[in-house]
Order: sequence, then structure tokens, then C-alpha cells
Amino acid sequence: MNRSTILLLLLLCFVGKLRAQKSKQMVTLATNTPLAPPEEAAQPAAAPVVYLLADQMPTFTGGEAGFQQFIRDKAQYPEKALAQGISGKVHVRFVVDDKGRIRDAQVIKGLGYGLDEEALRLVRIMPWWTPGTIKGKAVWVSYTMPITFRAMN
Repeated sequence: MNRSTILLLLLLCFVGKLRAQKSKQMVTLATNTPLAPPEEAAQPAAAPVVYLLADQMPTFTGGEAGFQQFIRDKAQYPEKALAQGISGKVHVRFVVDDKGRIRDAQVIKGLGYGLDEEALRLVRIMPWWTPGTIKGKAVWVSYTMPITFRAMN
């Protein structure tokens, strides 16, 4: 078999697996250009497309100042981190859906000592955001946010 035949077989296997999973609810990461041909794009999608970039990215209600105030009001510095004097940033990735709800939050770079759990708790209790838009339409957008913790002795 030549290289193009092997690649074609692998592609067909991959498409077959995707069609077998069609009935399962799943979130798809995508670039700003859908990969599906126009005739398939007209069919209703089983799962939302999550964009990495949008014309207007999602924003915290109240902007940066509102976010900082929210963190000051709600953050509870973990005793383990405070006792060790641990400071730094925890990076949390989540999806802002087309309504502005936060979904699928996960720590992608943490500090430990209870700070990762506190960052996740803060993200999960955040008020709804202003959703991201593409061509004026609200869409699901993946967002990564650093949450800074400073131990004050």
C-alpha cells in the first residue's frame, strides 16, 4: 500500500468513529472556520461548536474592575497556602456559552496547597458573563483566565 491509501483508510476509520459517537453529547473545539462542507452545515448540530477566538470575546459582567472586586469579595485564601506563604497564579480554562454561563471549568496550571480548588470554586460561582459573538451572533467560546493569589503575612 502506498502512503495516500493508508492516509485515506485512517481518515475513513476516523470518520466512522465520529459517526458512531454522533448520538453522544459532546463539545467540539473549532477554529473560526467550520470544517464541515456547506451541505452538512445546514443540518442541525448535535453538539455546540466551541470557538477559541471570537469577534467579541466574552467579558465578565462589570469588566476587569468588576472581576477584581468579585475576587476580593469572594476569595477565601486556603490555610495550607497561607501557612506556607504560597503566592502565584492559577490558570483556569472554561467555556462561556451563548447565554453567558460558565461551563467545564478546569485548572490547566495550578499551584497546589488548596489554591487550585479555590480558583475553581471562584470560577464556578461567578455571575454570568456577556457571551462572545461572531458576526453579531452569540457563540460558545473557550476562555483561559489567570487568577492571582497573594499571601499577605
